[in-house]
Amino acid sequence: MAEGLQKKMQQEVEKFKAVQKEYQSVISSRQQLDSQLTENNGVKEELNLLESDANVFKLIGPVLVKQDLEEARQNVSKRIDYITGETKRLDKAIEDLDKKQDVQREALGKLQQQLQQAQVKAAMKA
Repeated sequence: MAEGLQKKMQQEVEKFKAVQKEYQSVISSRQQLDSQLTENNGVKEELNLLESDANVFKLIGPVLVKQDLEEARQNVSKRIDYITGETKRLDKAIEDLDKKQDVQREALGKLQQQLQQAQVKAAMKA
């Protein structure tokens, strides 16, 4: 019986590790999006400071290409909207993974108690 519990415990530990790995990956993506959002908000502020006749250039590969100011503002706004949407999606994923981790922790705790009880019973029989 104890061997079966140990195998089940090992499987649950592996599941928990997989959930933790996924959680770390999502957190990393979320942090990257945060930095991109901050950068894009800074660009938006800079573009808002410019006069309507100012020259704006976009770096495409090794070349600077002249871009319309209004088009640049729209592009940055769209990027900010996209990043905000992705951030919300990742926040939901983080919340779901938190719940999964809690469920796994509970399952591991129960299995650990069962394993300890089985070991105590085995020790009493010996």
